[in-house]
Amino acid sequence: MQRPNKGKTPRRPGPKKASNIDKDPVGVYCRIRPLGAEDEECCVEMISSSTIQLHAPDGLKANRNGEYKETQYSFKKVFGINTTQMELFEDVAKPLIEDLIHCKNGLLFTYGVTGSGKTFTMTGSPGEGGLLPRSLDMLFNSIGPFQAKRFVFKPDEKNGMEIQDQVDALLERQKRDSQQSVPKTPSSRQRPDPEFADMISTEEACKSENVDEDCCYSVFVSYIEIYNNYIYDLLEDAPFDPIRPKAPQSKILREDQNHNMYVAGCTEVEVKSTEEAFEVFWKGQKKRRIANTELNRESSRSHSVFTVKLAQAPLDADGDHILQDKNQVNVSQLCLVDLAGSERTSRTRAEGNRLREAGNINQSLMTLRTCMEVLRENQMCGTNKMVPYRDSKVTHLFKNYFDGEGKVRMIVCVNPKADDYDETMLVMRFAEMTQEVEVARPVDRPICGLAAGRRHRNRAFKDELSRRLEERGGPSNADDPALLSQLIESLPAMPRCELVDPADDQTLSRLIEVLERRQRVRNMMTEQFNKTANTLKSMLQQFDSQLSAKDTFLHDQRSKLSERDRVIMSQKAELERLEKKSKTLEYKIDILQKTTGMYEQDKRSLQQELETREQRLQRELSERRRMEHRMQGMVTDTKLKWEKECERRVNAKQLEMQNKLWVKDEKLKQLKAIVTESSSGGGVFPTERPEKPERPSRERDRNYGQKRSASPSPLPTAPPVHPTHRRSHSAGGEKWVDHKPASNLDLDTVMQPIIPNAIKVSTPNEKALSKCHKYVLRHQELASDGEIETKLIKGNVFKTRGGGQAVQFTDIETLKQECAAASSRKRRSGSGEGPAHMEDVENRAPVANTSTVLGYPKRRKP
Repeated sequence: MQRPNKGKTPRRPGPKKASNIDKDPVGVYCRIRPLGAEDEECCVEMISSSTIQLHAPDGLKANRNGEYKETQYSFKKVFGINTTQMELFEDVAKPLIEDLIHCKNGLLFTYGVTGSGKTFTMTGSPGEGGLLPRSLDMLFNSIGPFQAKRFVFKPDEKNGMEIQDQVDALLERQKRDSQQSVPKTPSSRQRPDPEFADMISTEEACKSENVDEDCCYSVFVSYIEIYNNYIYDLLEDAPFDPIRPKAPQSKILREDQNHNMYVAGCTEVEVKSTEEAFEVFWKGQKKRRIANTELNRESSRSHSVFTVKLAQAPLDADGDHILQDKNQVNVSQLCLVDLAGSERTSRTRAEGNRLREAGNINQSLMTLRTCMEVLRENQMCGTNKMVPYRDSKVTHLFKNYFDGEGKVRMIVCVNPKADDYDETMLVMRFAEMTQEVEVARPVDRPICGLAAGRRHRNRAFKDELSRRLEERGGPSNADDPALLSQLIESLPAMPRCELVDPADDQTLSRLIEVLERRQRVRNMMTEQFNKTANTLKSMLQQFDSQLSAKDTFLHDQRSKLSERDRVIMSQKAELERLEKKSKTLEYKIDILQKTTGMYEQDKRSLQQELETREQRLQRELSERRRMEHRMQGMVTDTKLKWEKECERRVNAKQLEMQNKLWVKDEKLKQLKAIVTESSSGGGVFPTERPEKPERPSRERDRNYGQKRSASPSPLPTAPPVHPTHRRSHSAGGEKWVDHKPASNLDLDTVMQPIIPNAIKVSTPNEKALSKCHKYVLRHQELASDGEIETKLIKGNVFKTRGGGQAVQFTDIETLKQECAAASSRKRRSGSGEGPAHMEDVENRAPVANTSTVLGYPKRRKP
């Protein structure tokens, strides 16, 4: 058996909205508060009547390397520090009061950082009344003569209004007077509240001229606060229990039959004058939660909402009483909201309840910002995202206004001191984003079908009746009993009616005659009254026809006027759009001009840098040419020097070779002589020595005139000794990299550097360097005397941060080879010296020489 599917509850359809409705952007205004001290740093500057500019404080610039830019923000209008409360009211709140009288809703709220002047803007102070008292004063100045009696309109507890007849209203007034629970309306302008009288002067009082006189009006006010996201009624008269006091009960939000949100069970007080309304406001203001913080001595800890509700209903056809039809009652309301200021706990140093209050305030303001962002995204991008109105009581209560149930105005209050720069920047961004949100324009309420001017005609009729009665000599009030007595006295006097005799015919005849005369007078008066009534009726009919013609003419004129108003509104909208576009273009032009100036400055600096570099390049080129000329001169000098040196060395080599040839020739001749003597006879010695060939010698040898010996000196016959090789300073326990270039020559010298455990390479590489700790380079070069000189360049190998290898040079050893014959040429060549010998010289720092003479190593200390 299957269970039947349970049907879902259908969603209640919302109000249908036209797709082509007109929309207006949210009107955002800015008010700048004066600085507390003259020497205080200011970060806000008013550029024009609709633009402000924010300057970053000096300390913030230093923290961000001076890269913080100045930003500009545009509003519908900007009010400077010298703006009066009256000027602010004329531009912002006065149009909302006129719309309220014409059955249109409105929402006005103040937004800003704590201590920026929101409460002062809304409430004011003695001598400088704020928007709220001025709005009440204008409302009652406009509808004062047309107000209905008290309790004619009565709230139905469901955000609607009921109409009571005169009897029920009279009973309600008598009940009120007996209980004395509600304060009576003070006599208007006779005994005003001294505190309210100081707020608004009589010169600043204003009124609306476009008030429908054929309606009766009643004003109801309510005052609530939203504290920690709970709604409390500030006008609720809770019984006070000193023993066990009870906390105030929070209220809930409900939705009426028109899908408008309202606070269920909220107290609505009917007021009949400005003084009474302001007295009710102060009654609730005393219950509002305020606290002392580090930034504000009287900081609002909750959002307050003061609602002014205006009920109006048309008069009947006679223009004397209110039309008893609930459907003809129009209710409009204006919400004046004082939002609590956003604050940072790091600055207010809030703790406990203050910290919790600050968190709830910031959370509700963040929800308001989120709703604005989603609305803006839905309107600009065509999306249909859900707006999170229910996340906060503030946004949930006013969701109807953003859905098109009235005009929305916001006043951004700014404190220009440098300490609030960061919070002010966030407020400016929120205001800039809010201006792009569009709200549907409220439609006009339907007009009653009765003829206009009913109250005026009723008053004219009463005035005319009073005038006619006065002309007749009677009192102006026809319902007065004195008028009846006077009318009776105008008739013929009644005779005496005492009958003493049944046969008395005179008395009866006199009575009949008097009655007949009174009857004739009465008939004459009746005829005259009928004639007058007919005349008056014809006059009224004539007036009605004229009035209907005038009504038709007025209707035509109003239709034409409405068409012109629509044209004017469209032209105004176009003008505002063009003004906004012009401001945007001006702002872009300013930015482009600033950017162009920056680019021109950069261009000039780059040109100067280019000129400087060109001058430096010219100097370097001239210096290079000088160095080239100088180097060419040095090369030429060096070339000449080396040519001379080469020529000298060639000559020296030729001389040496000639000496060697001479020595060989001498030896050969001596050997030949010995051989010849031995073959000629054994012991016979020649008597004459053969002539010796002349030995080529230097000029100094010929100058000395010395002769060489006839035979060469015998060579030493000592046994050869194996020379001990001295170990190079490079030898040690470490591992070496022996770098010997391929271009080096092998010298057959006795002393050679021997390095054990060395890795011999012709080109150094990272692999060999990573395995060793020491490094030696064998470098050969030509010495000044033409001999080859070998240098051992030593260093330490260490690792670098990048993971490679590096060498730090620490020492140089020099190995030098000298020819003994070359040194002997400095002395006489005929001296008894041994054969030529070679020696090795090693130079270090300090230089130490090691020489080998005749094959024996000998170390000579410096």
